[in-house]
Amino acid sequence: MAAKTILVMGDSLSAGYGIRTDQAWPSLLDKQLSQKLPDYSVANLSISGETTAGGRSRLAPALKQHQPAIVILALGANDGLRGLPLAQMRDNLKAMIQASQASGAKVLLAGIRIPPNYGPYAVEFHASFKDLARQHKTALLDFLLEPIAAQSTYFQADNLHPTAEAQPLILKHLWPALLPLLK
Repeated sequence: MAAKTILVMGDSLSAGYGIRTDQAWPSLLDKQLSQKLPDYSVANLSISGETTAGGRSRLAPALKQHQPAIVILALGANDGLRGLPLAQMRDNLKAMIQASQASGAKVLLAGIRIPPNYGPYAVEFHASFKDLARQHKTALLDFLLEPIAAQSTYFQADNLHPTAEAQPLILKHLWPALLPLLK
């Protein structure tokens, strides 16, 4: 059994919405770690539809149960798509970062973008991730879906959720941001 856990707190983009859970990037990460760094395993607590408020409410018991070495926070997309107040999203992510760090875990904050038709809100939304990472000295993945965002073939019919074929590309993009935390 792996001695160190990577806890993934995310939404449908990490839960594998519309595909088999073993095809989602956190499952692929777990497989990759079992080959490259077998002392690590992944606990994916991502839930479709999750907001930062929901993640915040579930984090303390998750930290207690899994005692992770690393926490990947991949939340915020649903807050943004619903137009929830950015101050609330930032406050929730800040609390999650601080709780994770206080538990002894390193944090990787995975940023997300929302459609540009959200106007200035979309710009401020995306900047929130960079600001939080800088303020709390966490690792940052600027945009989780960057390698696939401009290619509709990597999205399901809803044009929101990545296909199974997109998952290895998301993992390949995330890996360089995660690697320094594994040392």
